[in-house]
Amino acid sequence: MVRWAVILLAWLVCGASIAQTVRVGSKKFTESVVLGEMLAQLAGSSGAEPVHRRELGGSRILFNAVEAGELDAYAEYTGTLMRELLAGEAIGSPEGLRLALAERGLGVSGPIGFNNTYAIAMLPERAEALGVRTIGDLGSHADLRLGFSNEFMDRGDGWPGLAGAYGLGGLNARGMDHDLAYRALAAGQLDVIDAYATDAKLAAYGLAVLEDDIGYFPRYDAVVLYRLDLAERAPAALAAMLRLEGAIDETAMRVLNERAQLDRVPEAIVASGFLGETLGVSTVAAVESRRARLWRTTREQLVLVGVALGAAVMVAIPIGVVAARVRLAAPVILGAVGLIQTVPALALLVVLIKPFGLTATTAIVALFLYGLLPIVRNTHAAIVAIPPDLRESAEAIGLTGFQRLRWVELPMAIGSILAGIKTSAVITIGTATLAALIGAGGYGQPILTGIRLDDFGLILEGALPAAAMALVAQFLFDGIERLLTRAPASR
Repeated sequence: MVRWAVILLAWLVCGASIAQTVRVGSKKFTESVVLGEMLAQLAGSSGAEPVHRRELGGSRILFNAVEAGELDAYAEYTGTLMRELLAGEAIGSPEGLRLALAERGLGVSGPIGFNNTYAIAMLPERAEALGVRTIGDLGSHADLRLGFSNEFMDRGDGWPGLAGAYGLGGLNARGMDHDLAYRALAAGQLDVIDAYATDAKLAAYGLAVLEDDIGYFPRYDAVVLYRLDLAERAPAALAAMLRLEGAIDETAMRVLNERAQLDRVPEAIVASGFLGETLGVSTVAAVESRRARLWRTTREQLVLVGVALGAAVMVAIPIGVVAARVRLAAPVILGAVGLIQTVPALALLVVLIKPFGLTATTAIVALFLYGLLPIVRNTHAAIVAIPPDLRESAEAIGLTGFQRLRWVELPMAIGSILAGIKTSAVITIGTATLAALIGAGGYGQPILTGIRLDDFGLILEGALPAAAMALVAQFLFDGIERLLTRAPASR
């Protein structure tokens, strides 16, 4: 009996180690997704259970997620770590970087093999016509239209530092999606954009990279950033992922990016092919069919919208009633829910990541908060608008406050309340597409991927179902409103 107990315990321990989950993240640009697939597939080749959280936004979101233990590893760049993520620590060497990360429970691999530094690019004919060859030459042309990625606009090693170093503060630069900037440049709507040295689109668009004449940009050597406790939890997976050290040079990375972004080969297949050819690691590339992907994103969208809207209805109607009945509370309640509505959705999502993490809960809480205002406002307005003589009549026949609410006020306000819920539902469905930025899924996922890959079909795969869901919600609530507010048939 004891022997079987020992065998069972050993099996459970071995099974637990084999099924150890390793969570890999990636940013929302192609190279990061490809590297994330490589890390996930390498971890899987060791017997671990890999989970790839794709396209999670910018560097700060992923770095914080690894530090908080929500992710185990992702591909980062030394320049980003030293000049942006750990900018206040004056790190000047790889050893200093390693020590600073270790204090946070993080480790860093050796260089993967390529330097993906920032670059400033123009159409060659435009650069030649203006006589622009270096970044410093931009200062002589105040009318240039500059469009930089949103992250580059805010990073310490991005536009603020670059403009200060080169004296370009007088130029007009605006932030936009990185992939859309390429299209705008090709269409003649922009003159200057930021790029990465290994961007596939640099060659595809035939762009001229301006010389960094004062050497402002540091090296951005790609590395694997990981949690140190991974060495204890899944040592084989960590060892497998670290096989990427020195495995990819700039030319190889550019070719991989071209296959994924220009040839539109799924990143999982690109990664699997490279690992097999270069490292001799055989992996399985899991690629969803369009039907399976649509079904998954629909389920995710329904959960996000359904839970958030249901919670908003349950909370907003009582709050609206309180605002209507307690005059002193009305300005505070309406002001608070109105203030929430003014906060940009993306900013609210980022703020909520700290308490709730990179989970669907974060998105649901944000959507819940956004859904309050229309319902609260309509509930308050409808009850306040009830004629005073009806209230007096209800009081005269001895109805309690709750009975007046149940039998008089809510029935009369139901049309307005339903209109508020309908408005909230439409807002929630549209805003839920941003949940993909924190890995919460939904229809935003194919939209983000479609923008990144310049794939209009993928964009429509998310946009059209979202619009259809909003229309269905509107018709549904219109029907409920007609059902609940129609006059009883006369006899």
